[in-house]
Amino acid sequence: MIFLKKILKNIFNRTTVCIFGIIFQISYFASLCLGMGYYYNYSYILFQALGVVVSMYIVNLDINPSFKIAWILVITAFPIFGVMFYIFFGNRRSSEKLRKKMSPYFEAEKNCLEQSESVMKKIGECFPDFEKQSKYLHNFGCYPVYENTKTVYFSSGEEKFEALLKEIEKAKRFVFIEYFIIQEGKMWNSILDILERKVKENVEVRIIYDDIGCLLTLPEKYDKELERKGIKCRIFNKFKPVISTRMNNRDHRKIFVIDGETAFTGGINLADEYINEFEKHGHWKDTAIMLKGNAVKSFTAMFLTMWNYLDGADYDSYDGFLTSPEYGKTEGFVIPYTDNPLDDEPVGENVYLGIINDAQKYVYITTPYLVIDNEMQNALTLAAKSGVDVRIITPHIPDKRFVHAVTRAHYKKLTSLGVKIYEYMPGFIHSKSFVCDDKSAVVGTINLDFRSLYLHFECAAFMYRTECISDIKADFFKTLEDCREITYDDCLSVNIFVRAIRLVLKLFAPMM
Repeated sequence: MIFLKKILKNIFNRTTVCIFGIIFQISYFASLCLGMGYYYNYSYILFQALGVVVSMYIVNLDINPSFKIAWILVITAFPIFGVMFYIFFGNRRSSEKLRKKMSPYFEAEKNCLEQSESVMKKIGECFPDFEKQSKYLHNFGCYPVYENTKTVYFSSGEEKFEALLKEIEKAKRFVFIEYFIIQEGKMWNSILDILERKVKENVEVRIIYDDIGCLLTLPEKYDKELERKGIKCRIFNKFKPVISTRMNNRDHRKIFVIDGETAFTGGINLADEYINEFEKHGHWKDTAIMLKGNAVKSFTAMFLTMWNYLDGADYDSYDGFLTSPEYGKTEGFVIPYTDNPLDDEPVGENVYLGIINDAQKYVYITTPYLVIDNEMQNALTLAAKSGVDVRIITPHIPDKRFVHAVTRAHYKKLTSLGVKIYEYMPGFIHSKSFVCDDKSAVVGTINLDFRSLYLHFECAAFMYRTECISDIKADFFKTLEDCREITYDDCLSVNIFVRAIRLVLKLFAPMM
């Protein structure tokens, strides 16, 4: 009987039910398309006309041109299927509902974070090359520039994990955790053991995790299990077996805040492959940043804004958590910032473009996905043609084969115009970092792909003349030792059939 219960539990678990729900919807959608096929001549003419109308509507939307091209291509090639597919899945009604519901929380967050006028004055007088980027992030990212913040760079998941455990042990007031992926194993279980002890010491612990990110890594109702341990937990955008654009908007952020004095972010999720406890796609190379001091306030605000939304709390319910800790005198400036798909402002992409366009000597980039639009490609190639040393490290072993094929589809154009591409041979590189001219750097969660830049909730730390920038540059060159350069001649030698597949996938990259 117990054995039978286990079998039934595995058959009817949440993942299986969701998969069958989605298959049912796809089947229903396909039957509608086939039903139209019985009246092919009439339906074809109708949908050709409707396709023209929908295409004109798409052309006039205020969205990235690559999205427009992909949708129009589908509608043109498959009039009946394409139009219905767009009507079912291409509309933005779900996003509009989410936008309306979340906007008051983002407004409250803006109001609670004030920019120091003396800091902006100092930047304007002493660092004019940083002024443009800092003003943009403040005016449109709505996050202040901070002084007196210590920055510590971690070149691997193992380094971050070791430091994180030590910092959690110091917690006296609260611990806030917001991650895309949490998985039971050595990393998370070690953290959870400390958190359980901290709860007994009256430390408040709150956790947010993304439901799709954790769909296969955490058991169903794991939030209830944490609540029984005294840990408050909320789930972002719970996954339902309904195909909807709403499912595109994921919480891809990685935020760990301790007492409002220490914060971590970067590419490293709370799962064992990120610390190479086991090999998932070869050796996993990732990075993170730790902040101590004034700038932690912004990460605390980011977390609380998302928490208040998920909890249904008052818009400005920050409960005295937003302190401004003083670390002491440090060099440089730090701007923690977030990007979201609801404000029609691609902050993450614009920060990257700003770094590339301002580069005088070099810009070095690590990214797991190089799925870029024409604007980003032009910025990279223009910098290279202007004599800037532009180098990009991508993985050799992919985690998503189709996305990796699109990444490689960009190599030929980039290398032909002077951008240097390297693949990390031991495995998968998941870090998302930019470093430029020994002056500025970004470490965060924002990939160079359409999902990160336009659909997900993301975060990062922009650093200018901080102590860790030399460490980021040094790690880039150390990583290059394990990389192979991909030349223009290498791209030309790729099988023509493989090149053709890559180009087709590239056209549909915005939909991936």
